[in-house]
Amino acid sequence: MRSRINKKAIAIAVSLVLAGILGAAGTVGYLTFVRSPADSPAQACKGDTPDGPVVVAAGASMTQGTLGADWVGALRAQETFDGYRFVNAGINGNTSADLRDRVGTDIVACHPDAVLILVGTNDVRAEVPVDTYRDNLAAIVGRVTSETGARVALMSLPPLGENLDAEINHKLTGYNQAIADIATRTGADYLPLHEHIADLLRQQGTPRTNFDFSFPLAFRAATEHYLFRRSWDQIAHSQNREFLVDHIHLDDRGGAIVTDLAARWLKAVAI
Repeated sequence: MRSRINKKAIAIAVSLVLAGILGAAGTVGYLTFVRSPADSPAQACKGDTPDGPVVVAAGASMTQGTLGADWVGALRAQETFDGYRFVNAGINGNTSADLRDRVGTDIVACHPDAVLILVGTNDVRAEVPVDTYRDNLAAIVGRVTSETGARVALMSLPPLGENLDAEINHKLTGYNQAIADIATRTGADYLPLHEHIADLLRQQGTPRTNFDFSFPLAFRAATEHYLFRRSWDQIAHSQNREFLVDHIHLDDRGGAIVTDLAARWLKAVAI
């Protein structure tokens, strides 16, 4: 009888542990990959038009900010921008083609005064031809400027991994050149995010980590952040990285560079 009771108790205990693990994994997955960012277009652009300026930040996961630094939220929190509405139009996994498809619903429909665009990392990873990427970006900027009159800023893409001599970062150069070309052609402003991070990496002069992104690595980083309350900087530095949580997404230090570039631009354009 005792043996049966003990086996039953063990089975219950194991079931509870497994349920806890699955529940924790589900929580991390939701917070990182499923939930919408604060003030997404669906939340922020369906009601009354605000009195103050509207700024749309459009892109992929680095803009969504649920895995890595939330630079859009950091802008929203600055006293300088009291009265502004910051719309986060970042969606995990998006390419330039995805953003092009949703320009109308996620940017134009928000009636923006200014638009910040950071998209292309997933194009590089998927080996989307640079010419295709350039065409998508030109179409995005063209539609935004023609249908809203908003000021537009294009951010260059940060390194993938922190070894600037890695093959993937040589490929990245072509995409960043396309961003600069489109900014010149369309009259958009160019914000040198890649250049800032690359300069800081070169100044350190120590061997840097090669690009080695994987979903398990990203999920582990998210788990450390959401369950164990470690900062994105702590997570990156524990793996000898300065700016990237998982070889792609920005830690707090990297996010602060984006925030600073965006804030300086917004102050300069005086929307």
